[in-house]
Amino acid sequence: MEEQLAALTTQLEELKTAASVTNRIFAEAYYYLTIPLMILIHAGFLAYEMGASRTKNVLSSGVKNILAFAFMLPTFWYFGWWVYWGFPTGLPGAPGPNGISGVEYANSIALPWVEYMGPNIADNASGVFWGAFAMFAATTASIMSGAVIERIQTVGFVLLAIVLGSFAWVVAAAWGWHADGWLVQNWGLHDFGAAGLVHAVAGFFALGVLINLGPRIGKFNSDGTSNHIAGHNMPLTCVGLMLIIAGFWGFLMACVIIPGEGWSWFGDKLATIYGTPITLSSLAFNILMGMAGGTIGAWILTRDPFWMMSGMLAGIISVASGLDIYWPGLTFLIAMGAGLLLAPAANMLERMGIDDAVGAVTVHGTIGLYGLIALGVFAAGYPSLQGAAGEAPTISLMGQIVGAVVFFLLGFVPGYVCSFILKVLGLLRVPANAEEHGLDPVKVASSAYPEGIPISAPPAI
Repeated sequence: MEEQLAALTTQLEELKTAASVTNRIFAEAYYYLTIPLMILIHAGFLAYEMGASRTKNVLSSGVKNILAFAFMLPTFWYFGWWVYWGFPTGLPGAPGPNGISGVEYANSIALPWVEYMGPNIADNASGVFWGAFAMFAATTASIMSGAVIERIQTVGFVLLAIVLGSFAWVVAAAWGWHADGWLVQNWGLHDFGAAGLVHAVAGFFALGVLINLGPRIGKFNSDGTSNHIAGHNMPLTCVGLMLIIAGFWGFLMACVIIPGEGWSWFGDKLATIYGTPITLSSLAFNILMGMAGGTIGAWILTRDPFWMMSGMLAGIISVASGLDIYWPGLTFLIAMGAGLLLAPAANMLERMGIDDAVGAVTVHGTIGLYGLIALGVFAAGYPSLQGAAGEAPTISLMGQIVGAVVFFLLGFVPGYVCSFILKVLGLLRVPANAEEHGLDPVKVASSAYPEGIPISAPPAI
């Protein structure tokens, strides 16, 4: 009997070990696959912004997008990842209550020379988890890029992208998208899908830049009225927006904590970054309903293909904070409200003399804050963080408003200050004659649509 019991115990331990290995492999593969899905977002931004540019600026818009993506990866590896782990409790960098933050902790896992920042074959977590966060950083930087097309200097844009994607957004994530974050611990902030800490930060960073950058030549008349400057290829822009939507599935997948080696802080079930429960079914229901609501709302109001497609993106952003909580019917209504809000908010910004070429400030900034605050209205009292009943902070309207104000400032202030410095140094805007001739012939020295190969001899008759 004792021998049979011992054999059964051994078999049970072997099964547990096998299950643990399988779980680690699945978790690693899960995050690994979110990375190419999120790269679709960048393919989308590329097509979207090139289509929204005039033919003389197409390649210039594409080049700066690719450079932003390329520069974001090393800068996030060298210091962005360290900032996320080092400062959730505030600038002094003291450790938080969960023991996964603070300068000492960041030094142990995120300095460029430690074992977790390289190909440690015994570690199934660090590289793929870093990769997913690096894509968040690159996406945040790319949000700003569409607003400034056709007149910004490439070097100035790259420097701004680094500040936004590897620092400003990372501070917002440390404070509001980390279980030790002071906005979470003290105010009960909840922003599962990063409507505020990615989209609003990026949107209002872009606003700060646009104030110093100024409008494109010919956008506004002397009496303050504006002219529509159409892109050269609306179908390409629509395809780009759909690619962004496809990439959003990877973005939101990566917001889910899958149990596995290195990230099992919240137990053995799917969780949000705050440790609260979530299922992939909630994402499937709510992402699709958000897409539909935003598209329909924008179509009802404008009948404009551009705003209809942007409405789909705005719909998802408007419900991103509460994808883990909302019932699908409510998701649809909140997203429809975002679609209805989109064009009027963009028109108001234009009447203030701001030339946002693709509506990025509105789609990401205004709608990001709308979504953040909507969660405070519709989900007040829900736990915002894992914890025992009565101990965990709960979602509240005031907490969401505080988060919205902080994210606005973390975007707008560095965007305005850094672009002002670049403006003083002459690194922000291209000269007027270069803008008039087009950035492709002046800066890229190439044409997106060459006329063809010159004919060296007349055709035979």
